[in-house]
Amino acid sequence: MVYDESSGVNDFALKIATVNGTGSASANGLLLQALFRMGIPVSGKNVFPSNIQGLPTWYEVRVNGDGYTARSPNFQLMVAMNPQSYARDIAEVQAGGWVLYDSSRPLGPELGRDDVTFLGVPLAEMCVDKFDGSRVRILMKNITYVGVLVALLKIDMDVIKTMLEEKFSTKKHLMDANFMAIEMGYNYAMEHFDCPLPIQLEPLDKTKDCVMVTGNAAAALGCVYAGATVGAWYPITPSTSLMDGFTEYCERFRVDPETGKNNFCIIQAEDELAAAGMVIGASWMGARSFTPTSGPGISLMSEFIGLAYYAEVPAVFFDVQRTGPSTGMPTRTQQADLLLCAYASHGDTKHIVLIPANPKECFEYAVAAFDLAERFQTPVFVLSDLDIGMNDWMIPRLEWDDTYRPDRGKVLSAKEIGELETFYRYLDVDGDHIAARTLPGVHPKGAYFTRGSGHDKHGRYTEESQAYIEVVDRIRAKVASAGDHVPQPEVHQAGSGSSVGMISMGGCHWAVLEARDDMMRHGIEVDYLRVCGFPFNDVVERFLEAHDTVFVVEQNRDAQLRSLLLLETGCPKEKLMSIQYYGGQPLSKGHVLEGIMPHLESLKAEATS
Repeated sequence: MVYDESSGVNDFALKIATVNGTGSASANGLLLQALFRMGIPVSGKNVFPSNIQGLPTWYEVRVNGDGYTARSPNFQLMVAMNPQSYARDIAEVQAGGWVLYDSSRPLGPELGRDDVTFLGVPLAEMCVDKFDGSRVRILMKNITYVGVLVALLKIDMDVIKTMLEEKFSTKKHLMDANFMAIEMGYNYAMEHFDCPLPIQLEPLDKTKDCVMVTGNAAAALGCVYAGATVGAWYPITPSTSLMDGFTEYCERFRVDPETGKNNFCIIQAEDELAAAGMVIGASWMGARSFTPTSGPGISLMSEFIGLAYYAEVPAVFFDVQRTGPSTGMPTRTQQADLLLCAYASHGDTKHIVLIPANPKECFEYAVAAFDLAERFQTPVFVLSDLDIGMNDWMIPRLEWDDTYRPDRGKVLSAKEIGELETFYRYLDVDGDHIAARTLPGVHPKGAYFTRGSGHDKHGRYTEESQAYIEVVDRIRAKVASAGDHVPQPEVHQAGSGSSVGMISMGGCHWAVLEARDDMMRHGIEVDYLRVCGFPFNDVVERFLEAHDTVFVVEQNRDAQLRSLLLLETGCPKEKLMSIQYYGGQPLSKGHVLEGIMPHLESLKAEATS
């Protein structure tokens, strides 16, 4: 089987290598948005260092007319703008590909390759001649390489012009300077190279009902639509932009137009533990509140998470995962917090976890998280990652049902409390394992003592064994029942049903789908289930039972999803086979196929022997 993606019209990948802090993000964003506006499915992956400026940074663009947007490590074109990384960048180009570089400085002979074509453009020299000031020249050099790509790839120049006009509508001098740089690069390429390249673009009509957005921006918008009014946080990559987005939306939509009063509260705490405490306090008071963080933050919050679990206080946590352990690689992606979130805190705890696969689901699951937290009176985790959270994704336009009403769960009104003879906070009255709660100040009879120490079903302190067991068993049953209410697994069945299955989660989904399609085209039938939430329900159990071999595809070293499946289902250990990639880059089709195919060939050999 051939694993590499083909290249050609509307089907290739390119990589842009620059220096962090030189303004290349604007140029790369302009490029990505231009392709999107041409109606072509596209994805962009930003690979940046964990410093402010000076180190190498990369931007990967994948174009695929069939809509595959998982990362491709097979680059047909390299835009090499950083001499620090020339050797590495040039080595990554596929044979037969192209290297666009700044020929203001000649390449050393040690960098040459006979199997790629070098396209030299004196970008720095051109910008020195046309623009004043060192900073401006650096910025314009990035815009100039976009102009070269317009010619090489046949990007619609009218689209570029429109985007510049939109961006600089009130700053004509900037619009003129940027367009001058674009034209300068375009004209040079048209004069010196055979344009367009074999890898090129043709307009399509596959993005008209889509938008480009990051997962963090979408999640922040979901918090607003869910009715969240309190956010507490401590800055950490890659979740900071989620609170930045929430702040921006609140300043637009949650300010009283008559009084100018803010109808929201956003607090930067002294650390993550304090932020978690603020969220729990606000939620206990009845406000929908949340905190965005990453793995190190969840570690620090664990004590308060246990309090919310045992005291049965709603709370929403967004974990935008990054590479660990410890500080790890803060600007690389991973899926290594699954077990941390599923069982966060000490003692016996188990939590509701929602696992979105793209920004659309970040929006939807954010809303669901607040409903589930209040319905089940417990912490809920939305488990995203850096790739989903910080990169631009092409998704269907977000939709909203104006009939939506928040699910506040069992919150007693003053009238309901008044009709009770006695209110007991932790008493399961109707047998669904969920006790009613009250909000402070609603009614004197609704007062109770909230505690994280041993208590019985009446809310009284106890160290009596059976009373403690009764409470924690009810909480366990309560959380387990959430399995039927979390987002349901997504199942893809092969036509005739297969004895081989795959299971994955989150951002792995898109690479797994592409790999599965590739296998299906080669006559290899594989069923597929995507886990969207935890606790698991019967759909997951039935999928495991129906297949002799199940490949579990995930992005962590220790096979955490596989471990969770073994812990929470009756699946025998030998049935689940791990396919793992944990190098910090988003998963690709190649990672999946390279992991699965040797096992499938071995199974086939065993069956025929």
